[in-house]
Amino acid sequence: MRGNLSYFPAVQCALCDSPIDALVALCVPRDEAIELVTASWEADHSACVLATLDGGRTVAALRTEQGRWAACNAFHEPVYATRSDAERALKKLLKRGRRGHVGIISTDEKKPAQD
Repeated sequence: MRGNLSYFPAVQCALCDSPIDALVALCVPRDEAIELVTASWEADHSACVLATLDGGRTVAALRTEQGRWAACNAFHEPVYATRSDAERALKKLLKRGRRGHVGIISTDEKKPAQD
């Protein structure tokens, strides 16, 4: 990734084999999911793909340490300067055995496009 990095908490909804499948599981239309993933490859940001759904909910496909893709509700506002700050925010969001991840984005990136 290029530029300054920022971190955000994300609550996992599903685990998938590809970033496209993860975005589709979050109700992103397949054609749009393919475009988002392709754009992330071109920008060299392939470990995190953000999208904003109709209604303003932000979702993310995040690559896990095991190589799978987590379909997540993303809480990218505010972003955090350190991973530990984002992990603290994530702990507050996790309830009833939910799983979560910390996403990483470049602060040079634009906000996710809205549908």
